[in-house]
Amino acid sequence: MKYYYNKPEYYTSIYGMIYQCNHPIYTRCTLYKIGQKGLAVIQQRYISDSKSTYWTEIEPWLVDYLYLNPKFKKFFDERAGECVEGLYLTVSIRQIMWGLRVKPLKRERWETCFDRKNI
Repeated sequence: MKYYYNKPEYYTSIYGMIYQCNHPIYTRCTLYKIGQKGLAVIQQRYISDSKSTYWTEIEPWLVDYLYLNPKFKKFFDERAGECVEGLYLTVSIRQIMWGLRVKPLKRERWETCFDRKNI
């Protein structure tokens, strides 16, 4: 039996911010920043009309949920880095949820994944 993280009825999103950049994979992400270090988190979206996908910021109801996780700071320290040419180190929503050992989002058929640690 599998359990997935579902959208809560009430939520806040005060810890991360939307960051626009010129990354080859995405143009918008959710950026967690502590001091000079930052970690960009992206989520894949699906366009049913054209059957295509794109990467963008994560759902607003996940922002605080991830940040307030007790394991977030350790994950952040291991994976975050300083801004280089306007870009921060990036992880997908699945990578961070796996790293924090929290219930994942339900996986869709159209989703792709990165087989490398760094995006």
